[in-house]
Amino acid sequence: MTTTENTTENTRVPQEHKARLNIAGRIPEVYKAMVSLDAASSKGLDPVLVELVKVRASQINHCAFCLDMHTKDARHAGETEARLYLLNAWEEAAGYYTEKERAALALTEAITVLTDGFVPDEVYERAAAHFEEQELAQLIAMIITINAWNRFAVTTRAVPGAYQPGQHA
Repeated sequence: MTTTENTTENTRVPQEHKARLNIAGRIPEVYKAMVSLDAASSKGLDPVLVELVKVRASQINHCAFCLDMHTKDARHAGETEARLYLLNAWEEAAGYYTEKERAALALTEAITVLTDGFVPDEVYERAAAHFEEQELAQLIAMIITINAWNRFAVTTRAVPGAYQPGQHA
């Protein structure tokens, strides 16, 4: 495998990993709508919680581009390294996440992995117990939105590494 230096992150990135398609360039109206949807769906939610949910959905969906982006954004929002490292095992790392965060992560997994069936009542009710109705609606919209972003990025093979916090998707 041929690699090149990525000076932004000082890591090695495979040269043959190239994007298939530039969604923003080919369908700018859809891209702009997604950016607007992303902003609207996250409005009023705790920025750290938003990034935890986005990272967790991106882990499940194997979206390297979104993982790169949202781990950087999470750190920028004040998230700790330990919580990011343990996110894949959040259920076993109970002391690291609040009950509200754990309810949001359970809902994220249930919405993201619909092949397991419908979102279970107990998962929804757990989230409803920790979030006001408006906040819960925002959370659901945000989870759906990150899943859409993941699908765009995975399908088009968006290349991770160059994103810096403060940039748009």
